[in-house]
This record gives sequence, C-alpha cells and structure tokens, in this order.
Amino acid sequence: MNANLKQLTSLFQSPVTPDSLFLSLEGIEGSGKSTQIKEIEKYLKERGYRTLLLREPGGTGFGEKLREAVLTSPVKLHPLAECHLFLASRAQLLQEKILPFLLEPKSVVILDRYMDSTLSYQGKARRLGMETILTLHQHHPLNLIPHRTYFLDISLETSMLRQAKRGQEKDYFESQQAEFYLNLIDGYREVAHLFPERILKIDAEESEYLVTKTILNDLKRRLP
Repeated sequence: MNANLKQLTSLFQSPVTPDSLFLSLEGIEGSGKSTQIKEIEKYLKERGYRTLLLREPGGTGFGEKLREAVLTSPVKLHPLAECHLFLASRAQLLQEKILPFLLEPKSVVILDRYMDSTLSYQGKARRLGMETILTLHQHHPLNLIPHRTYFLDISLETSMLRQAKRGQEKDYFESQQAEFYLNLIDGYREVAHLFPERILKIDAEESEYLVTKTILNDLKRRLP
C-alpha cells in the first residue's frame, strides 16, 4: 500500500454505537449477497435484534430515483457522474436511515453494497483511481464505514454462470464486458487489502451453507 492510500484509509472510522452494528456485504453479481443477507437477518432476529436492510444506490426516495437513473441509462455515463450520483445517494442514506437507526439499542443495519463498491467499480474498473474515491469520501458522513464487511469473492466464470441461470435482463452494469468484470474483481481484492481489519474476504465459490457458517461464526464474535 502506498503512503497516500495508507494516510487516506486512516481517516475513516465506524460509527460509535455500543449497542448496535453496521454491516455491509460486497461482491460482484452472482456472489450470493442477497442469500446471505437473508440468513444474517434471520439469525439476528432470532436473537432479538432489530434489523434494517438497505441497498446501494437506493434506500431512500431520493436514492431510489438516482438508482433508476443510473441502472436504466441508455447512454454510457462518465465515471465521475456515476461516482457523484452514488455519493449523493450514500450521504442521504446515512443521514436519513442508517445513523438514526443505529442510535437505537440492539439494532443492526445490513447494507447491500457501500463505499467498497464505489472503490471497485469507479475507482478500479472505471479507472478513476482509489485515491480519488477515498478523497471524495473524506467529509462527514461519507467518512463513516461499517463495523464489518463481508466480501463474497467469486471468479468471473462463476459470476457469468450464475447470472445466466437467473435469466434476467441485464442492467447498466451487468451488461459490461469481461474486461470490466476482471478489473472489478481485482478492485474488490485490492480494497480488501486496503481495509484488512474491517473486510472479511470469503470464498463464495463454496456452498451457500459454508459461506453462511463462516459469516455467522464471525458475526457471533462481533455482536454487542
């Protein structure tokens, strides 16, 4: 890690919430985030925790409109346009939903994608650079990061096979070429290296059961 990146990563912190927890799940399409989010929510509710499931971009009325604008765009957006739209959605989501919810005791926010996606998609795959993305996140509340992030790591081949099985129409990002996905995978792995204490990298080529077991075993040690 170069000195600039190390200095920038040191500026981020997790919210101070003694009785609550902020989680995020990351990974390329087909990595199994939706499945694991359901398992985490079930586990937490069985133990008396309040949960709030959110997605990025989105999660608020404002954010959902931005999400639709990006994912249905008929033209290629400039990487900076993509990035700033996602940051606007994120700032509103933090202010309107995440931070108020974490003030309540025994509350857990479970977020499908967060800053690590921006670092990987726009920073690496769109070539804006990791330093650019981290710099744009320096101001509150964008400098707040999850207490724990689960990165579900799969290969391009597995991603394509799982997407094909879904049989769904591909959106703005899903329709990208193989080179984009390969850069994206590299980006996620680089981000995991940037934040080793926060991000748990999991081999999501394994069965859903084993992935769930790995996540829940880690979560047990982190619950307030």
